[in-house]
Amino acid sequence: MRVDVRALGACNRLAERGAEQAAGALADLTGTDLAVEVTGASVASGEDLAEAFAGRESIGVSVGLRGGLDGETVLAFDAANVDALLSLLPGGASMERSAVTEVGNIALGGFLDGWANYLGKAIDMTPPRYFEADGAAVLPDGALAGDGVFLFESRLDATTTDLDFSIYMLPDSGPFRDLIVGKTAPAATAGAEATGDGGPGAGAAGEGGSTAVPYESLSTFASLAKRGSANAADNIAMMTGLDTTVDVSRLRFVPLADVPAEVGVEPHAGTVFELQGEPSGYLAILFEEESAAAIAESMLPTEPDEPLGGMAENALCELGNVMTSGFIDGWANVLGTSISHSPPEFVHDIGSATISPLVAKLSRRQDYGFVIDAAIQTEGVQARCDVYALPDERELARALDRLSET
Repeated sequence: MRVDVRALGACNRLAERGAEQAAGALADLTGTDLAVEVTGASVASGEDLAEAFAGRESIGVSVGLRGGLDGETVLAFDAANVDALLSLLPGGASMERSAVTEVGNIALGGFLDGWANYLGKAIDMTPPRYFEADGAAVLPDGALAGDGVFLFESRLDATTTDLDFSIYMLPDSGPFRDLIVGKTAPAATAGAEATGDGGPGAGAAGEGGSTAVPYESLSTFASLAKRGSANAADNIAMMTGLDTTVDVSRLRFVPLADVPAEVGVEPHAGTVFELQGEPSGYLAILFEEESAAAIAESMLPTEPDEPLGGMAENALCELGNVMTSGFIDGWANVLGTSISHSPPEFVHDIGSATISPLVAKLSRRQDYGFVIDAAIQTEGVQARCDVYALPDERELARALDRLSET
């Protein structure tokens, strides 16, 4: 199966619109404003999902999908936020299970309306199932058993109270396969026009199929993302002497415009690189400000005069160099290409401001991108860094296509 990344982008936009409808339905029900923070599609193995969801305690509702789309959709609240939800519902505290079930049913119905309108087919929902789950048990069993699955994830945030929650959709093959390969995309409908994306597969023919990649190669690149994260962590350990682990490493497909909001407005420091070769693109290694100061101090023989002054800046640039090499050397070896990177550019600003220039440059060529995000944690020093890799989608598609041939 060949996955058309533009078709996947159109499906991602449908998920985002669905999340917006769910937010509206919940806002009407609870009387509080809700906003969609980000929606992205991940390509992940069962092992990756288990690691990504480790340590979470969730309460929510799941529904099975039949008809126009098969699969399962889940609405999950952080267990610690359920009291905030119940306080907004009449009789909520005394009717916890039924109240959460009703909220989930309404929100997921709104989420799926946009998909049904687009497909021009009804999507039947099974009765909502209430759950309390630890870790990846929030997801259906089939997700953890697979070698690679698509997971659409939307995070929503309440502006006036702690009511953050996520919607996950795991589509089965069949109708969804037809959408992402762009072979049987439905004729334009009112729902399709509303997405602003044309339709799944739109534009691929004009590029000679250059944005369609074999699914197996996409799974391979997801594995490369994880391997690169492990290499980067090993390089940190080598330079600092600190035990270092990769907490999360996933390949996600997101609207580029959403990436700065993901990084947030907290101060960050780190390094950014431009990648040359195939694929070209950008890579950013960002620490929260306190983490950056702590990791730099651990690398220096004496305490720096300023927490993020010249000595610390040099240390972080050196660290960024070896981490970036850890990422891209593995890509180049497996993809059979040559990839180099520019000298490190030190950045120290609010998170969104550090990543926005990279997104702006890449957005001249594409609306969506594959983002490799890895959270790398050091023990002994409270330091965490996030890695954002933004490759050129057409060049990545060509490299993955060659990979499938070999």
